Amino acid sequence: MKGTMFTARVRDSFSSAHRLRGYEGDCERLHGHNYKVEAIVQSTEIDSMGIVMDFRDLKNLLKEVLSTLDHQYLNELPAFETINPSAENIACHIFTSLFPRIQSPVSLKEVIVWENDSCSVSYSNPR
Repeated sequence: MKGTMFTARVRDSFSSAHRLRGYEGDCERLHGHNYKVEAIVQSTEIDSMGIVMDFRDLKNLLKEVLSTLDHQYLNELPAFETINPSAENIACHIFTSLFPRIQSPVSLKEVIVWENDSCSVSYSNPR
């Protein structure tokens, strides 16, 4: 099936605190979120078992990345010393941390970070 693209996604979560420097409003004060994160991979191929990537493997890779953020004050982490730990920057950080862990022919397509049930951002790399 030429031109076909398969995608697979997993979800996980982490809890952390942050504050948005320079924000005029409630988010400037220390507060926390129970973030939900989706990682989406893609490939034009599936393996001999007929899968893009084992969900368990993808979930374990995502869990490794999220463990560095879980129950942390994000502003104190090196990744957020000079940039705000906004949902946008968190999504970018997770994407760039997860990207090199995904083996070809599968690639990381997108990371979606949910701050709550109604607000999310996504980060994808157009490569």
